[in-house]
Amino acid sequence: MKIAIIGTGYVGLPSGVGFAEQGNQVICIDNNAEKINMLKNGQLTLFEDGLEALYKSNTEAGRLKFTTSMKEGVAEADIVIIAVGTPPHPITKEADLQYIEAAAKEMALYLQGYTVVATKSTVPVGTGDKIEAIINKVNPNADVDVISLPEFLREGFAIHDFFAPDRIIAGTDSIRARQLLSTLYSPFKEAKLLFMSRRSSETVKYASNAFLAVKINYINEMANFCEKAGADIDEVAAGMGLDSRIGAKFLKAGPGYGGSCFPKDTNAMAFMARQAGISMPLIETTIAENDNRYQLMAERILAAAGKKDAKIGVLGLAFKDGTDDCRTSPAIHIVEALLKNPVKITAFDPKAMNSAKKILGDKINYADSAYDAVKNADIIAVLTEWKEFRLLDMNKLAALTKQKIIMDCRNLLEPTTARNAGFCYHCIGHKD
Repeated sequence: MKIAIIGTGYVGLPSGVGFAEQGNQVICIDNNAEKINMLKNGQLTLFEDGLEALYKSNTEAGRLKFTTSMKEGVAEADIVIIAVGTPPHPITKEADLQYIEAAAKEMALYLQGYTVVATKSTVPVGTGDKIEAIINKVNPNADVDVISLPEFLREGFAIHDFFAPDRIIAGTDSIRARQLLSTLYSPFKEAKLLFMSRRSSETVKYASNAFLAVKINYINEMANFCEKAGADIDEVAAGMGLDSRIGAKFLKAGPGYGGSCFPKDTNAMAFMARQAGISMPLIETTIAENDNRYQLMAERILAAAGKKDAKIGVLGLAFKDGTDDCRTSPAIHIVEALLKNPVKITAFDPKAMNSAKKILGDKINYADSAYDAVKNADIIAVLTEWKEFRLLDMNKLAALTKQKIIMDCRNLLEPTTARNAGFCYHCIGHKD
């Protein structure tokens, strides 16, 4: 099958690589000439576990190509997948559809024969109607079905999730579109392909992410309780997770949710609710409490350090392990909150240094290793759950630091090992 994917970000590129690996002819389109030139020349533009090997093998095999030309990309495509960004509006926080609409207007000029246009970007309910109207206006003769095809790829696990999805949701009433999708997804023997209306499909992604955000906020609230009650949040979460009605996922206490999806999608969901005249206090509260948690983590770091002008060694800047994405990263938010005080911060992240520099600039120092980041530090702050940090030599860290204090905002390190090395070890959801 011939597939065109518009957008080469954290959704478009892994999806393109995945479909190519299944034997499809894939062409990825992006108006960023620099990105396309890099991808044509064997350079990945983002980090994702497992992506590089598949990208190289499929480009070498000729199944995966890249272009800045919309005409070249969509003219012969059986399905065009829109995977461009829908960033939040700076004031209203609603999803900004300018890139979606621009892609629809341009692609409409070059559609030939029957084509399925699938929106994989997370979009407000009713966006499919807008895309359909745009295409019909620009190219009234286009033979097209506009469908909703929400993505559920987790950053850091995008390749795994592409090949082993929990479910595949497709919003369309078209028999032709359903037949095409059934063929496209036939290799996914274990995944449920669930067809529904387009508007229901557009709602699923928002509903899912909002629910998970609420779940994260809940476990963080329980962590606060455990600290006062003398309970252990990890033990409590383990007990809760064995209940099949609850499940074990997203019960990890920490600094709050972040990344490109949860903050954006919860805010967009709240905006859509307000527009519809619907009250969603659970989601509104979750958003507010999550925002407050970044400040709380900063305050706890300073309190553990015992001074407002602390020298802080930060481990981790990406919003989670397995990715270089720093968009709405809890680590970045915590660093920004810390910088409201006369602190000095030196940070290290295995993959996200360049991304972090684009946000923080010269406000902090950047180290070449975790050990360099903590030299002469009053406190070590663990802000991203990179597995590499678990393997650090605690005795070496202790020898490098000034006060031998750790604030582990991810409950990543082994407490006994840290304390045996002489550290005063603080974490989340445990009584110090």
